[in-house]
Amino acid sequence: MSGDPARTGLPDRVAWLERRVRTLVAHRRGDDPAPDDPFRGLYVSEEMVDLLLAGRPPDPGPGPGPEQPGAGSRLATLADRAGLLPLDLHILVAALAPDLDTRFEPLYGYLNDDVGRRRASFGLALELAGVPVAAAAARARMLPGAPLVDHRLLLVEEPHRPVLSRPLRVPDRVGGHLLGDDAPDPELLPVLAEATAHHSAGSAALSRALAGGVRLAYLRDGGRRSAAATAAAAAASAGLGVLALDLRRLADAERAAELVAAAGREALLCAAAVVAGPVDDLAARAPAALRELARLAVPVLLTGDAGWDPLWSRQVPLLLDAPEIGTAERLRIWHSALAGPDLPGGTGPPGGTAAGRSPIGPEQVPVHLPLGPEQIRRAVRAARLGAGPATGPVDGHRLRAGARQQNAAGLERLTRRLEPDVGWQDLVLPEPVAGALRELADRARHRGRVLTDWRMRPGGGRGRGVTALFAGDSGTGKTMSAEVIAADLGLDLYTVNLATVIDKYVGETEKNLERIFVEAGGVNGVLLFDEADAVFGRRSEVRDAHDRYANVESAYLLQRMETFDGLAVLATNLRANIDEAFTRRLDAVVDFPTPDATLRRALWDRCLGRHVPRGTDLDLDFCAGAFELSGGAIRSVAVTAAYLAAASGGPVGMAELIGAVQREYRKLGRLLLPHEFGPYFPLVRAGNPG
Repeated sequence: MSGDPARTGLPDRVAWLERRVRTLVAHRRGDDPAPDDPFRGLYVSEEMVDLLLAGRPPDPGPGPGPEQPGAGSRLATLADRAGLLPLDLHILVAALAPDLDTRFEPLYGYLNDDVGRRRASFGLALELAGVPVAAAAARARMLPGAPLVDHRLLLVEEPHRPVLSRPLRVPDRVGGHLLGDDAPDPELLPVLAEATAHHSAGSAALSRALAGGVRLAYLRDGGRRSAAATAAAAAASAGLGVLALDLRRLADAERAAELVAAAGREALLCAAAVVAGPVDDLAARAPAALRELARLAVPVLLTGDAGWDPLWSRQVPLLLDAPEIGTAERLRIWHSALAGPDLPGGTGPPGGTAAGRSPIGPEQVPVHLPLGPEQIRRAVRAARLGAGPATGPVDGHRLRAGARQQNAAGLERLTRRLEPDVGWQDLVLPEPVAGALRELADRARHRGRVLTDWRMRPGGGRGRGVTALFAGDSGTGKTMSAEVIAADLGLDLYTVNLATVIDKYVGETEKNLERIFVEAGGVNGVLLFDEADAVFGRRSEVRDAHDRYANVESAYLLQRMETFDGLAVLATNLRANIDEAFTRRLDAVVDFPTPDATLRRALWDRCLGRHVPRGTDLDLDFCAGAFELSGGAIRSVAVTAAYLAAASGGPVGMAELIGAVQREYRKLGRLLLPHEFGPYFPLVRAGNPG
């Protein structure tokens, strides 16, 4: 609706209010026992009143009277939504008048007999409405439970004053709305979110419930990431607007109640439903605010991962589970987002051919990532921001990068995040091991189709996660393999720092792990537990309290791993120390052997790379056959040899390589045997650092 004064319903009301002011001014003059009091001029003189009233605007002409605002006007619409009586409208307009016409300020000061009180008091508003100030029904319109107060359309200030002299103020947002301003309340900007609607059978059922009068509903997301979009679609289908609130942005718990009240008022003004979530954190930090949110007099659709707690609200909500999004449906959402309008100043949708953009095929869309509709839309926007004439068009790589940007930063405070920079071509492993890793990646990539589309999800409350155990000696490629899988899936790798997990106090280790699992459940990434036997160790016979609590810790982990919805890799050098119960719950167990001579030859060549200058005497075949080193050790030797060559100003030759092997042997505590170094043993002596 535009800001045309004729459509706001206010001009007629203000004109009628001015006539009432004239009447009261006349009464004040007639009843004044000392009209010639010289101190009267210190407030508002009669001459000033005459001057103010002389500027009376022309009569608005015939039209709706003060008892009934014009049909379709914003004032009439607000009265209908909030259930306002004619007296409420009188009081509201009387309080709003100084914000519409500055002449009312000194006039109200005159009528209040106090130049400093330039707003309408409650008693003055009743007088202007022609209502006895002692009427109990009239006074009740300013008590809790009355619509003007409950909806915060009117604020009663200075509560220490007597009731009739308390000033009334209309919030700026309400006045702006009545004048045609549809901008949201600035107070809500920190928590406002964009609503992306996802229509489904679940949203249709919720829409019917809203149409039937349901005012409070709770959608349990359970990691599906579709609850907010489903609620938004239901509200839109029911003919309501959507006021979406991201409760995670509510940093100040003390102001939570104020923001909730402002949200209820905004939803009333815009005829919208409040879609707010996730409520889990708000329930712990500000339970009173959550209760206020649930009792707002507008439709409230709450979302969260936890089950509904009856302590959250006295009102009984409609409880629903958010729908799971299948592979085909998620692909449709991706294509819908990609077909949307480009960024401001752009040249069109990325799926077209304008400005050199190339079409995006289904194989480039990361449909395997369990993103919700809102996350997909934001991922596409991030991909478009990263694309341009200098960086190239939107493609699968940029879409995966945009998807990674949707991860919350909470997990980074508990783990170390790595952005993968390796691929399958960088792995040097036996074919059976490489095949097992590819199967693990395929399991993670297609779990949506198998578990959701084909309904192969097991019962017993098990999660949708994929877990694997990588076992092998140090340096055999376990961590790098996890990084390659993460890169193949377009995910980040999060390495758990055991120093932030293990705690000597009973129960603290479980709490630390729970925080990691909770954060990881909302992140598209690969969670790597290095040295996992330190946490997932074998249970033992209980001989003392220490054994008992250690077994409790292991039992907790057994249960938590079953309900995990993400992708986790446990890496260990000692597979025998991993509890068999964990092994049974794993989706894959991959053993990493020590590389043989053939693999070591490939590792030597791969670790030296293509940019390091090589000497003519470099004999990698001899190194591969003579030195039984793991891939990690070979990598370390290659880096050390490169530093030695850089220091000498020449290429990497056998002297540098043998010197680097010698240093690696010293780190490993291995003897320098002449027969192992063969003809290059003199280089050991010549390059002996010790």
